[in-house]
Order: sequence, then structure tokens, then C-alpha cells
Amino acid sequence: MSSAAQQTYNALVTGGNRGIGLAIAQRMRADGHRVVVASRSGEAPDGLPAVACDVSDTESVDAAFAAAEDKLGGSIDVVVANAGITKDTLLMRMTDEEFSSVVDTNLAGAFRVARRATKAMIRARRGRIIFISSVVGLYGSPGQANYAASKAGLVGLARSISRELGGRGITANVVAPGFIETDMTAQLPPDRQQAYQEAIPAGRFGSTEDVAAAVSFLASDQAGYITGAVIPVDGGLGMGH
Repeated sequence: MSSAAQQTYNALVTGGNRGIGLAIAQRMRADGHRVVVASRSGEAPDGLPAVACDVSDTESVDAAFAAAEDKLGGSIDVVVANAGITKDTLLMRMTDEEFSSVVDTNLAGAFRVARRATKAMIRARRGRIIFISSVVGLYGSPGQANYAASKAGLVGLARSISRELGGRGITANVVAPGFIETDMTAQLPPDRQQAYQEAIPAGRFGSTEDVAAAVSFLASDQAGYITGAVIPVDGGLGMGH
């Protein structure tokens, strides 16, 4: 199927104001989709329309969808749940709040976004739900029990949605990035960066555009028969775990 045959859709990207989320929003726009980004601040990066959204609050999610639908002039066809936080610390030192707040934002937040999105998708009998997980959710990482648990949970969430709504033309998939060139990785000491890169079969960190390309495909018409899948974008680090 040629790119000219690709339909364009209304898309919402949470955590879309910077890093991977911004790259996804920019790629979706380049693909011809109508895109709104959602973030806590509600800032509009790079001229993209934006809405304020706290994914840990159901009312805020509902309000963000209503505002995005108003900007787009219709319901959301593609939702990319990318918003997330980290509160890294060793297990024995991790507080209840450090664990629960990360899980509530990264996992329950994705649930709230997906739940709101499916209302219109079920009526339309078409939709794309894409969760941004992490190689850490499948591979594990010391000091990140909360983050890894939240990102691993997205796999079960996507697969349950797939079984529940697959017959209605709705897909739910997971993209699991590895080490990506962002402000966070740039702050790592050079020796730490080298050690991480040596553990990656590809021998380098990925780019935000690498992740955006995977999301672009999953959002497309060509990916209509792919659901419940985990797509690693990690240079081979997790070897498909």
C-alpha cells in the first residue's frame, strides 16, 4: 500500500512536550495526522496545539480529551500514552509514596487515557492505542522497582484491551524503547555511557526518531492486524523480552 493511500487521523500524545513524546508528535504530524499534545503544563511545543493534562487525575484526563476533541473538530482516533515519571531508589529505601506515585502515573495514568479514548473508538469501530513502555519493564533495573513494575504492567494492559476490543477494530500495542539519546542520557558520565553502549548489540544509543518511527507504523492502516504486541526499540539490548 502506498503512502498516498494512508488515511489521516486525530491523534493525542500524552507527555508530548519534550523528548520521545515530542518526537512522536512531530512524526505523527509529518505523516499527515492532526495532532494535539498533552502535558501537565499544557505548553504548545514547536507550534503544536496542546492541552493541559495530569494523567493521575481522571477529571483532568476527561477535560484534556474534551479540549483536544474541540481543537481537532472530532474524536481521537489514535492515542499515544507516553507520560511518565521516575523516582529511582534502592528497594529497601523506596517509600510507599515513591512506589505508588510512579505506578499511578505510568500505569494507572495510561489506563485512564485508554479508558477515555475507547469511548469514541468503540462507536467508530476503529482505533489505535499505543503505550510507551521501556526495556526496563522487561529487562529489570536495580533502583527502579517502581518504574520497571509500572512499565511491565503496560504489557498486560495492552493485551487485555486487545482481547476485549480487538473485534471492534481497536488495536493496543506497546513500544519498549531502550537507551535513547535524550537530556537524561546526555547527563550520564562518559564512562557510564560507554559501558551502556558496549552492552547494546547495535553499539549505540537510539534516537527519539527511532521510537517515533515504530509508533508511526503502529498508528497506520498497515498495522491493523497487529495488536497485543511489544515492539522493542532498543538496539537488541533486551533481545525481544
